Amino acid sequence: MDLIVTEAGTGWQASYGDQTWRAAVGRGGIAEKLAEGDGISPIGCWPIRRVLYRPDRLNGPPVSPFPTATIEPMDGWCDAPAHPEYNRQVKCPFPASHEEMWREDGLYDIVVVLGHNDDPVVPGAGSAVFLHIARPDYSPTAGCAALSRADLLEFLAQAGPDTRLCFQAG
Repeated sequence: MDLIVTEAGTGWQASYGDQTWRAAVGRGGIAEKLAEGDGISPIGCWPIRRVLYRPDRLNGPPVSPFPTATIEPMDGWCDAPAHPEYNRQVKCPFPASHEEMWREDGLYDIVVVLGHNDDPVVPGAGSAVFLHIARPDYSPTAGCAALSRADLLEFLAQAGPDTRLCFQAG
C-alpha cells in the first residue's frame, strides 16, 4: 500500500489506506519535474529510502519499518547539479550549494528520504525530494510533501516496508 498525495479541493491531501491527512506540496504543484529548483513535486511513485530525525527534538527514533538515522548539526543535502555529491547527504561546511538539514523551524525534525533521482542520480533532475513536517499553515514546500508532525508520525507507524510515496496529478 502506498501513501498517495493528490489535490483535494483548494489544497492537498495524503491518503494511506482508510486514513487521509491534510498535506502540503511544492509551490509548483504536482507535475512532471522540469529542473532543479522548479518547486514541483514530481509525478510518480518514489520508494522510501530511510527516515532521518532530530534527536534533540524527539524522544527516540520514530516508529517505522524503514532504516532510521539521526540528523546532526553539520548535516546538509547537496543541491548543486554540477557537483559529484548532487542529491546526496553531505557534511557542512560544504563548498557547493546545499540545504541545511539541522533547521530551527522544525520542518526537518523528521525527514523521510524518497528515492527520487537517486538510482542513478541525473544532474539537474531534482534533489532533496522528502516527506517532512508541514508549516502550521500548510504553505507550499520547495517540492517535497509535508504532513503535520502528528500525522507524519502516525503514517510512519502504519507504513509497510514496501510503502512508497506517490504524487498524483489532478
